Amino acid sequence: MDEIEVPEYFLCPISLQILKDPVTTITGITYERESIEQWLKAAKSNPTCPVTKQSLPRDSELTPNHTLRRLIQSWCTVNAIYGVDRIPTPKSPIKKSQIFRLIKDLDAPDDHLRTKALRRMEALAKENERNRTCMVEAGVTKAAVLFIIKCFKEGKTAGLEEVLRILYLIWNPSQEIKLLVRENQDFIDSLTWILRCDQINNHVDVKTHAMLLLHKTTEIVCQKLLESLKVDFFKEIITRVLRKRISKQAVKSSLLVLTEVCHWGRNRMKIVEANAVFELIELELEKPEKNITELIFNILAQLCSCADGREQFLKHAGSIAMISKR
Repeated sequence: MDEIEVPEYFLCPISLQILKDPVTTITGITYERESIEQWLKAAKSNPTCPVTKQSLPRDSELTPNHTLRRLIQSWCTVNAIYGVDRIPTPKSPIKKSQIFRLIKDLDAPDDHLRTKALRRMEALAKENERNRTCMVEAGVTKAAVLFIIKCFKEGKTAGLEEVLRILYLIWNPSQEIKLLVRENQDFIDSLTWILRCDQINNHVDVKTHAMLLLHKTTEIVCQKLLESLKVDFFKEIITRVLRKRISKQAVKSSLLVLTEVCHWGRNRMKIVEANAVFELIELELEKPEKNITELIFNILAQLCSCADGREQFLKHAGSIAMISKR
């Protein structure tokens, strides 16, 4: 492949790689679809065409260049003897109408239909960023949040595994998601319920994603909601995630949540009451990675700012030795 000279017009001006899904912008320049979409997304304001420097709005149409794609595919076929792989025909971009139908199926009374819709959404979300953006614009974020809350209120677990992965994949700190969860106690209660729900299939993966989403949620919810968190909320995190070490991702997310909510004295008291000091020391004695150690010490420092926290710390037989060693 290195010995073959690739025609210049077969290369994307941004990535300088052979075009696999060439699209032409309103400025007349052809790019790799993913490259130009990333370029437009990364632009802070008033994006321009990388080649012509003309204005190129984010929502401008990207027209598939089928003729150029066929020429590239033919060239690849001719040069296959030199190790050139044929460029596969790209899939057509997902349409919002398709997403709307899948969202509608989430309200269907048939469990099989709902599961099928969720699995299709998950496959689309995993495929590429373009699909994820389309799904967000079509309202999948809201549908996923409402689905999780509905499962919680009805005590049903079917579809939770898929919907949690979907929401995690498409989550972005947009105004829409902030409005959905900023003052939504039901959503926090739903994720906490998932942590203590043991009858879920593949419960490690499900609880890990619930913990990851709980962390993302605490980053954007209002202060009033964070200050009003109950002791049971902390007990679930500490006993179901920290103590059981369900996964490295979940443990780190639980520590980040505790760090986020530790700023308020009332929460520190609740965290201490939930026996966090003992569990944090036990976790640190296992010699975790440096970033985990930093989180543990940060939380312990805040918890030891109150008398009960210091008392619990001193009750642990290994606490002083741990501090001295570190």
